[in-house]
Amino acid sequence: MLELAIRTSDEPISPGQYRHTATHAWWMGTWFADDELCVHYSEHLLQQWTPVDPDADWLLDRELTGQVRWLAGDGAAAVESGFRLADAWPTGRFRARHGDFYAELHGHRPAARAGSWSNPTPAFLATLPRDPDAMLRRLISDSPPGRGYTGPFPSAVDALRTCRVPAELRSVIYTALRTLPAVELGEAVSLDGEPHPALVHDDGPVRTELLISPVDGQYAGERDTVRRVARVGPPVGTVIAESAVQTSVVDVLGSPPGF
Repeated sequence: MLELAIRTSDEPISPGQYRHTATHAWWMGTWFADDELCVHYSEHLLQQWTPVDPDADWLLDRELTGQVRWLAGDGAAAVESGFRLADAWPTGRFRARHGDFYAELHGHRPAARAGSWSNPTPAFLATLPRDPDAMLRRLISDSPPGRGYTGPFPSAVDALRTCRVPAELRSVIYTALRTLPAVELGEAVSLDGEPHPALVHDDGPVRTELLISPVDGQYAGERDTVRRVARVGPPVGTVIAESAVQTSVVDVLGSPPGF
């Protein structure tokens, strides 16, 4: 049973402390060189400090290593036509209340955002059921088929990716997802070479492996692989997103674990 394979727990965190999340990732982006779609794949390093009180300042440190690969199209032509990796992603240190890191870039002041699967505020988390069957029904009702449809599995991953879902709810979500017909419990090696239990969602345009920490059942990363032939873009079997994530509790905003 899944609940026996994955145990969830939370490291204690007190007011004034921060949850530190370190992410090593490769993510896909696109660029058009004339009429040709070019797909680039670049390496990212991120650190985020999330306070207990969402009204307090959050901090995001985001950098590009400069490593880039081309998954589709003519990379040389893309560079000739003006592609610069630094223009594709915002980098640097961003400090803002509510985690609204790019508010100034978009010309407004940081503000609280409504709770959702992609922004699991305490108020939103309090509305989620503690029963796996009810949790699955909630995921399905919040992701109805139609324009922009993602489905229950991606919606759950959106929440887990924030590392803000408490242990009790993570356990319920994992059990609920395991009942989906396209999901299996397996094992996967992370981007950083560590083995993890994984929930594998093999449906739709990509195969997603949701990596889970064997220590505390926290989100530990993802891997997305193309599984459906498309008219343009990377071929079937291409990994188009991959990440390894570690979390810990720290006392000082901007300080890494151990300081």
